[in-house]
Amino acid sequence: MLSIEKYQEEFITYLENFSTFKEPKNLYDPIDYILSLGGKRLRPVLTLMTADIFSGNFKSALNAALSIEVFHNFSLVHDDIMDDAPLRRGQSTVHEKWDVNTGILSGDAMLIMAYQLFENYEPNTFQALAKLFSKTALEVCEGQQYDVDFETRNDVTISEYLKMIEYKTAVLVGAAMKMGAIVAKASTEDQNNIYEFGRYLGIAFQLQDDYLDAFGDPKTFGKQVGGDIIENKKTFLYLKALEFSNESDRLELSQLFASNPKDVSTKIEVAKQFFVSTGSADATKNAIQDYTTKAFAVLESLNISEDKKQLLKAFGNNLMNRTV
Repeated sequence: MLSIEKYQEEFITYLENFSTFKEPKNLYDPIDYILSLGGKRLRPVLTLMTADIFSGNFKSALNAALSIEVFHNFSLVHDDIMDDAPLRRGQSTVHEKWDVNTGILSGDAMLIMAYQLFENYEPNTFQALAKLFSKTALEVCEGQQYDVDFETRNDVTISEYLKMIEYKTAVLVGAAMKMGAIVAKASTEDQNNIYEFGRYLGIAFQLQDDYLDAFGDPKTFGKQVGGDIIENKKTFLYLKALEFSNESDRLELSQLFASNPKDVSTKIEVAKQFFVSTGSADATKNAIQDYTTKAFAVLESLNISEDKKQLLKAFGNNLMNRTV
């Protein structure tokens, strides 16, 4: 087993060799650009680590890991167009640097390239990877649609929100790990269990992201703290605050999240006060811990050594204790 940093290094080297210096440049240059912007590389690292856990050979999973990363970045290109976002990881988004049509077409090409990478595997593995990938890709689209729908709804429930983040974020984490298990030819039971571990961890990861968006340190968070509040996003924090509020506070909070003031600093501070005073902030931290605990419980079912279970647990704990 390698360190997380070593898996990242190995993956980035493989990614750099994948560079698509092909014609037409206006199709392929944006792909190289978005893939070079960095990010946590969380999903491909999970694919490599899982393959290592089950077979001791992470290199066999490099194409599957790259497929996950290409797909993830494809979804970001299209999400940025839908959100009209100017920046991604501190740099211009693809549609800003080029144009919307280029972003759509280059994104489409990335989705196709993600599938192509499975062609490097023998037929049975190819089929299992493609089947999982298709299911996951469709669920990610469903999650994105739920997210869009929630922007204009005032009756979003906690269970609906959890389903949205499961589809938009968590299923891709689960799939990244299951792909590593598929390539390593782990048993079907172990494949399904490692998927559940990743899915629970993915939900906890997104809830942690929601929490850090409001309460993270601006110096380490990497993006504007309070962004979800500014955009009136109905996050777990917001929905829990509504649930725990009396009628007058609920009305005040709803009105706050319908406003778009020029000075957003006051809005952010008032929202955070609501999150703390109602108990929403603590409830969110408890939910993060609950889903992390569910993920760790799945580890007991895996047919791997205790040392490897502890490695996965340490990875989960590091993920949940992050500040970025």
